[in-house]
Amino acid sequence: MQTKTTSNRMYSLLVLCDMHTKYFANVTENISDKDTHNRLNTKANHIAWLTGSLVEQRHEVANALGVKKQQTAHDLFKDGKGIQDATTYPSLAEFKKDWENITPILRDALVSVSDEKLDESFEMMPGFKMTYFELITFIIYREANIIGQIALWRRLLGYEAMKYQ
Repeated sequence: MQTKTTSNRMYSLLVLCDMHTKYFANVTENISDKDTHNRLNTKANHIAWLTGSLVEQRHEVANALGVKKQQTAHDLFKDGKGIQDATTYPSLAEFKKDWENITPILRDALVSVSDEKLDESFEMMPGFKMTYFELITFIIYREANIIGQIALWRRLLGYEAMKYQ
């Protein structure tokens, strides 16, 4: 696996992205489709929404770097859409398939992104600008956060802890 990046700033983010790729597979392992929608009588985001949001996020970063791909469940997550109470989300198998499709494409984009692109600003939302480097850094942070939330759900739902190997 190539670890030499066009921009030196991307190396550590690429290492984290690779770690998250492995952890995503581990944290979603053996969870039943029924349990992915179980919120344990709370308003917390369930595993299905968290997983789909994570997959959507990888697609969004890839799109920001010039790749035009969407996950199968794009309409459920586009424009930062939050959890919808009356909605049955796709299975983990469907989300995993989309994750496995976008991950090598995103990884290639992260390896080859230039410093010029990383320094370029864009309007994230009306009145809020950020650089692509800031976006990628935030997304990598958010991946860790969501994987941690799913890991907690695993334990709360009676599954064994996520493995790091």
